[in-house]
Amino acid sequence: QYALDAGAMWASDWGRRKPLSSHDSKRFCADVSSNGGRALRPGNPWNDGLICASGIPVENQGIVPGGGQRASWGGRADGGDIGAISSTKSAGGFGFDAPVVPGGYTWWYVDALSDDGNYGLSIIGFIGSVFSPYYTLARHSAAQSGVAVNPANHCAMNVAIYGRGKNRWSMTERGRTALHASSDTLQVGPSAMFWDGNALAITLDEISVPFPRRIRGTLRLYPAAIMHDEYALNPHGRHLWRPIAPVSRVEVHMSEPDMRWSGHAYFDHNRGSTPIVEGFRHWTWTRAPLSNGAAVFYDGIRKSGEAFNLGLRFDEKGKVTDIPSPPFTTLARSKWLIDRAARSEIGHPPRIVSTMEDTPFYARSVIASRIAGEDVEAVHESLSVDRFNQKIVQMMLPFRMPRKG
Repeated sequence: QYALDAGAMWASDWGRRKPLSSHDSKRFCADVSSNGGRALRPGNPWNDGLICASGIPVENQGIVPGGGQRASWGGRADGGDIGAISSTKSAGGFGFDAPVVPGGYTWWYVDALSDDGNYGLSIIGFIGSVFSPYYTLARHSAAQSGVAVNPANHCAMNVAIYGRGKNRWSMTERGRTALHASSDTLQVGPSAMFWDGNALAITLDEISVPFPRRIRGTLRLYPAAIMHDEYALNPHGRHLWRPIAPVSRVEVHMSEPDMRWSGHAYFDHNRGSTPIVEGFRHWTWTRAPLSNGAAVFYDGIRKSGEAFNLGLRFDEKGKVTDIPSPPFTTLARSKWLIDRAARSEIGHPPRIVSTMEDTPFYARSVIASRIAGEDVEAVHESLSVDRFNQKIVQMMLPFRMPRKG
């Protein structure tokens, strides 16, 4: 994910889609802004200190936070199943204040689509921002000097909003003094995520790029259930994924741009002890809302060339089961020639409904497919880590990812 979102750069047109009638928001409150637009409480700052390998000096001591049936990229086939490796049950449950090793990363990802099909969003809170050109440069410098790089000095709240001509995108990187975390709060500068015991509340106050416009508002994400298992995406457990709340509802209240809507949502967590460029070449991720839950497919090519595949189904009560992965079908490349492929049942080829993000190394799309006997519109992402690692792409990133502080 990039999540980029994990961290996409250029937004393309968002097409109107038919309503997703199977999702009923009546049981959720109509108004989300109980906070009146005020910032969430920042939580307690972390203790100073950085976890480092023995004997390595620390740079700038500071706080540390917590069709076909094959894919369209190369690599050896069938890397085998991925199983849950651990269960996290810390206070708050989300690891906002967990330490991050030098050179590592952690992020929390939210995406949502409105019930009427007109709007979407993604929000990612990064510590050790994996797609930051500044963090990449700092790691290179650290490798030469032997001074450990502090992940907390490279944090961001990535916000992408789509729909009806109101597309906005922001990813301002900030230093460690802008970062505050506790067991239930992650705050990066003026924006924050906060678990209040019932919902994940998010307050946003950012400036979009390339055209400077305000992004301000609140949302509340209501999980049907909270999942605790983590899944290793490589054999050594250096890259971990936890689908925290794959079945969720969201209420969105934005003042800038002006919009209010509700829809289905998803919330997960990724963390790693090494940069993703050392772990992967490419991955594709899809989450599809179902009438009683959601299905998630995670496919990729590791740095070694080995393929991996994970297919899970989650119900509204928190039960998770393996789901057979339908065949892969190659989709049209993005405008930046990023390979895209998606899974759908035989006889029901997937298709791209709209492309929300189209960047030199990442594409986020809405696709139509058939999963578990249901016709769905799913959030889909394709990430080319090899493309991200190219020098020309690294030179382009600062224009879309400014740094403050």
